[in-house]
Amino acid sequence: MAPIISKIVNRFDFTQTRRLNILGIKIDRVDFALTLDLIDAWVMQRRAASDAPPLCRQICTVNPEFIVDARRDPAFAQVLAGADLCVPDGAGVLWAARRVGQPLRERVTGSDGIYRICARAAARGWRVYLLGAAPGVAEQAAARLTTHYPGLRVVGCYAGSPADAEWPDIRARLDAAAPDILFVAYGHPRQDFWIDRHRAELPAAVAIGVGGAFDFVAGVAQRAPVWMQRRNLEWLHRLVTQPWRWRRMLKLPVFVGLVVMERRRADG
Repeated sequence: MAPIISKIVNRFDFTQTRRLNILGIKIDRVDFALTLDLIDAWVMQRRAASDAPPLCRQICTVNPEFIVDARRDPAFAQVLAGADLCVPDGAGVLWAARRVGQPLRERVTGSDGIYRICARAAARGWRVYLLGAAPGVAEQAAARLTTHYPGLRVVGCYAGSPADAEWPDIRARLDAAAPDILFVAYGHPRQDFWIDRHRAELPAAVAIGVGGAFDFVAGVAQRAPVWMQRRNLEWLHRLVTQPWRWRRMLKLPVFVGLVVMERRRADG
């Protein structure tokens, strides 16, 4: 098992050559295939080290909103800096990468990632836990995922909240379930702060914040049509279907402006 783990981890050496810096925030140069292989290695590492298991790995799905918020909030910037993997989520991140001459292969989103990770989990026998969203949504999502991926082991679902008062109950549930993969759907940035705060005590090998992914899987909310996803227009679909998000959407033009100014400074 150890040679297999080493082979996978060596494909991603966690050096600056594998990381892209956008406005001071690191983005790991990964696609879905490498991300899944890294998760595979981390699960194997955790399972193989029962006496002194490694710290739960944190994955953050970084989009332009994350980057703008991190520039304004040093505490959030520190969470991203401490994450084990910051995957490129958002068309704006891919655009910015092209602007600095370091193009990325694809977006690695939480909304798509939950399906791909669950497919790998079903094949490998990983134990999956769904935490967050509104009451009952995680259970609906789990039912759909287990139907879609026969053999998927969903070992628990709970809405809960990221409030400190909830932690003892959540910890007891997680300890009893002993998941390999923990999906956390408390929304940005609460889910990322929550994972960072508790990762030393989380029994999972990997924890990833997935935002509204449970809602999409359960059918409570609708993702943009595929043609809009392919044309990087998901932001427009969200603005039309969720107009209350308009203030958050304003961060996208702020991000674009910051990237353009940064590039002009770099060009002299």
